[in-house]
Amino acid sequence: MKIAYLVLAHNNPEHLRRLISALSSGASSFFIHVDKKSNVDPFLSMEGNNIHLTQERASVFWGDFSQVEAILVLLRSAMADRRRFDRFVLLSGTDYPLRSASSIERFFASKPDQEFINLVAMPSKAAGKAISRLTDYKIRPGDRLISRAIRKALMMAGVLPQKRDYKTYLRDLAPYAGSTWWALSRAACDFILRFVTRETQAVDFFRNTICPDESFFQTILGNSDFRSKIVRNLTYTDWSDGRASPAVMTEQHLDFFRATSSFAPDDTYGGGEMLFARKFADGPVDLVAKLDKQIMRYAW
Repeated sequence: MKIAYLVLAHNNPEHLRRLISALSSGASSFFIHVDKKSNVDPFLSMEGNNIHLTQERASVFWGDFSQVEAILVLLRSAMADRRRFDRFVLLSGTDYPLRSASSIERFFASKPDQEFINLVAMPSKAAGKAISRLTDYKIRPGDRLISRAIRKALMMAGVLPQKRDYKTYLRDLAPYAGSTWWALSRAACDFILRFVTRETQAVDFFRNTICPDESFFQTILGNSDFRSKIVRNLTYTDWSDGRASPAVMTEQHLDFFRATSSFAPDDTYGGGEMLFARKFADGPVDLVAKLDKQIMRYAW
């Protein structure tokens, strides 16, 4: 079971080194996209035959299609690699495993046909995935300032519509949504890349939607034969404080992981295994060291 870890990074290079060290094995490789807006120099010293920084870099903005573009850069790089990986796992550079590398590899080897990606039909009030994410036209932050200003003025004047009928662009594709992070088979990733090449109208539509990283891949796979193989994703994120960003991991979270190794069946996306968590910062080295000891002690 050869695993390609696809990592979106923009800060915390020291934690990223710890993440790579924790997951490194003869079966794993790491493909890292560093946000073009970030200084790449702290990441260049990461060395190893299994570590690859993508030459192509996108300027990534929250809730923008640039996140999808960065993920596609990673996916194309890993899929083109001569080692022909079996599993492609999308992580943030602030993630960390909750199990050992060997345990994670055994897990994926035992479930070669399952696709781990959060998925609900849109709209979904329970998952917070309103259909307005698709119907509201989103002006992209990466566009030229004058273009954004003109577009906004024309929309305010009613010359250009602020709402879109997604069915016009997606045609017979039902919209799905979920979470950014996933772990997909080679077959599913190949299907995604072929879709992107073939269905240019649908791809262009998502360029101006809200948080497309949480609906683009879900809609592609939700309308495919892979739909029957989909189960919830594997990454724990704490949104309990209701903020726009997830909580940073603390020792209280370690207590939770010690008592819990899977998502509850009544979770919005259903029950399932918990293999990764986010987010960790560069600073709390002691916290990661305690988590490492916890992983070794319980050997999930």
